[in-house]
Amino acid sequence: MLITRKSIPRRTFLRGAGAALALPVLDAMTPALAADKARPIRMAFVEVPNGIMMDKWTPVAEGDLQLSPVLEPLAQFRDRMLVLGGLDQKEAAALGFEIGGDHPRACSAWLTGAHARMTSGADLRAGISVDQVAAQEFGKYTQLASLEVGLESPEIVGACESAYGCAYYNTISWRNDTTPLPMENRPRAIFDRLFGDMATADPEMRLAIRQDDRSILDAVLDDVRRLRGKLGGADRGKIDQYLEALRDVERRMQLAEAQSDRELPQITGPAGAPPVFSEYYKLMTDLMVLAWQTDMTRVCTFQIGHEMSGRAYPEVGFGDSHHSVTHHQGDPVRIKKVIEINIFHTKLLSYYLEKLRATADGDGSLLDHSMIVYGGALSDGNLHLYTNLPTLLVAGGATGIKGGAHIRYRRGTPMNNLFLTMLDKANVPHVEQLGDSTGRLQLPSI
Repeated sequence: MLITRKSIPRRTFLRGAGAALALPVLDAMTPALAADKARPIRMAFVEVPNGIMMDKWTPVAEGDLQLSPVLEPLAQFRDRMLVLGGLDQKEAAALGFEIGGDHPRACSAWLTGAHARMTSGADLRAGISVDQVAAQEFGKYTQLASLEVGLESPEIVGACESAYGCAYYNTISWRNDTTPLPMENRPRAIFDRLFGDMATADPEMRLAIRQDDRSILDAVLDDVRRLRGKLGGADRGKIDQYLEALRDVERRMQLAEAQSDRELPQITGPAGAPPVFSEYYKLMTDLMVLAWQTDMTRVCTFQIGHEMSGRAYPEVGFGDSHHSVTHHQGDPVRIKKVIEINIFHTKLLSYYLEKLRATADGDGSLLDHSMIVYGGALSDGNLHLYTNLPTLLVAGGATGIKGGAHIRYRRGTPMNNLFLTMLDKANVPHVEQLGDSTGRLQLPSI
């Protein structure tokens, strides 16, 4: 093997008229004889709304992980999974003077462990969320500190439940105790944020490329050819995989945008989003994978739907809104529909995890260097319970966490104890307190 000390800068971009594309992490970006340098740990937080049918989520026994019906679609990732029971977000509970508001308090507390102030005005208050604690550290090394992604419109304003402002529903991410961060639900906006390079790219040129139905890759082909001549075979393969994935995402966005122009009256989602929910989900997760692959960010927060979401899922065979069927009052027909929605969501999660597993990162994959929390801010959606929350942690081997287990912690354990442990595993400098945390969790080690 020929060893040289030549390398290309970590922040090399592919440039052309109206475009500047970040590159994935390449071996050539690491000085010779330092290829074993540790890759960074990434973190993602994925929330589903309206609770989960816990008897179909929870494995039958502790210890060795036996997958429940809702978790069965994730069977291929069993060895990386920890199902964690007994975790609460007690700050979602109502204070004596508060009436209603279970949903906004729950989603505000999920990543913060803080109580949402009951207000429909501008004086919002909760607490910093774990993703933003991580972003404060990771943002020192990446172009974007974090990426907040949602699948419903963030433009609802006013009061949504009781005297709680809709701003509480629109996000699960808080920069600090008074600043909720908007979740971006437009694929094009995320794409441009990742690859538009607003500081140097000509917006008129980029618009012309889009209107001509051309690819942003067309503008950087000359730079691609020059770069490939400097790279070894493994890096050329990574570049090809990356550009192919990027072009596929771009093509799907173009199709969605064209469809929006033709079929706007029939579309319930935002303009430019695929009208079929599973396609929308996959497009957004593919963008998140690209964000990690290029190391544009190391933190993603993904809100699949607002609490009280009325979204329907015709793909599963019925048109009932999600929130309405979760208030099933013991009706077996409605309960069956909730279970089908829960399973549908974990099938989509499997797609996201497979994309991460298929994307190279150093000697492993993005999944090997990631921690993903998946779950809900409520357990029982019918009763609005914020205790024993459905919590799944998917952790790659580089985190030192051993999967394949169902662990039940002592009743009343704060969810934020898990988050403190995750921050430690991600090498975020020691955080003493987060929300109502009382310590760290013990997780099985490799």
